Amino acid sequence: MFDEMRGDDGECREIYRKVNDWLRNTSGEVFERRRLEADALFRRIGITFAVYGEGGDPERLIPFDPVPRIIDEDEWSFLAVGLAQRARALNLFLRDVYHGRDIVRASIVPENLIVQNKAFMQEMQGFDVPGDIYTHIVGIDLVRTGQQEFYVLEDNCRTPSGVSYMLENREVMMRLFPDLFRTHKVEPISHYPEELLATLREATPPNCDGDPVVAILTPGSFNSAYYEHSFLADEMGIELVEGSDLLVDNNIVHLRTTEGLRRVDVIYRRIDDDFVDPLAFDPTSMIGVPGLFNAYRAGNVTLANAVGAGIGDDKSIYRYVPKMIEFYLGETAILNNVPTHDCSKADDLSYVLDNLHELVVKEVHGSGGYGMLVGPAASREELADFRAVLAARPHDYIAQPTLALSTSPTFVDAGIAPRHVDLRPFVLVGKEVRITPGGLTRVALREGSLVVNSSQGGGTKDTWVLKNSAAVGAK
Repeated sequence: MFDEMRGDDGECREIYRKVNDWLRNTSGEVFERRRLEADALFRRIGITFAVYGEGGDPERLIPFDPVPRIIDEDEWSFLAVGLAQRARALNLFLRDVYHGRDIVRASIVPENLIVQNKAFMQEMQGFDVPGDIYTHIVGIDLVRTGQQEFYVLEDNCRTPSGVSYMLENREVMMRLFPDLFRTHKVEPISHYPEELLATLREATPPNCDGDPVVAILTPGSFNSAYYEHSFLADEMGIELVEGSDLLVDNNIVHLRTTEGLRRVDVIYRRIDDDFVDPLAFDPTSMIGVPGLFNAYRAGNVTLANAVGAGIGDDKSIYRYVPKMIEFYLGETAILNNVPTHDCSKADDLSYVLDNLHELVVKEVHGSGGYGMLVGPAASREELADFRAVLAARPHDYIAQPTLALSTSPTFVDAGIAPRHVDLRPFVLVGKEVRITPGGLTRVALREGSLVVNSSQGGGTKDTWVLKNSAAVGAK
């Protein structure tokens, strides 16, 4: 198992040297006090995450770990190139899905995985979106297993969340531990909202005259990510709107204001496809905008991310991304996939059933850590139940080996201890690809756990990409 701070010999890696000194010279009482201060800050500004169905108050704080996760500048440069490559290929795939389907005719991706996919939106067929960009904001989840061994765990092309926690974690670290910051050259991340706004403005629809007006469309305050919606709107200086705030007239989208109607040109939507427009999709939707999809098709407004982009999230599609990169870009994938078994195939299913205790099994449409089995941590009863589910619905699942995720030093009740982490960098795709250095590091706080999702008890920590591959003052 790869530990990001210490080598196999137990010695501290150079990049963590000053953090290691800081950990040795800081008492547990100080860490606990700072963690409580961080919780108070998060609660005061409203950074909560909704967890439903477990009883008690659903609005909870995501646990914050005060020990930063550090990435070498050279490693980050490698990752950034691979992330940009993957985001470009996913956008080309999404365009192809809704146009000629060349990748299907080339016998690379089976057509049934597209047309029978819940995320496939027939209404988008043949529609040319502005700039041929379908997923403007991409969250690509990475795990590390060795010194130069990174794997893509999944792609999030629909509505990736978590960037507000990335930004607020940095603010809290700078406020609570300024001395540690002064000893390191950390790449800044505060420019993300500016780059997001620039990316959205570059998505101007064909029939827009002048500077585009951008807004964020939220389902409302009861949504689990509402804080992020309001945070990003404030940071970008744009309107946060709900469906009832918008009116479509003659295929033009308007915002209702006290001074009358104001045209909106680009909408960063944080609601699911089915609820975007009750006239085009789910007629029971109370959070969408009647007529919005027709305005979109007419070229009078841009939706980011595009309707139908979620097919790029699907775990049955995930395993074809390296082949997409080769097919569309003529390049070899820089970032590797985790080897994946397709349970809809008889041979794969047989292998998975025989080795269930060693594998991680996931729903192809699942998210948030729900509907999955971690074989090595499962009881006999859980394994037996999952075998029955797989036998009944094999096409709904994929399986992967249980990776030895890297560990990072983390403050827990027993003190500083290694805990498994992943990383979600955020890729912005406009006229250029923009990637903020680092991303959101999620940490599995329970000892031995590999599940980092906030909904499953995981926490977050600040991610530092160091300039010049070393801390200030390192020799």
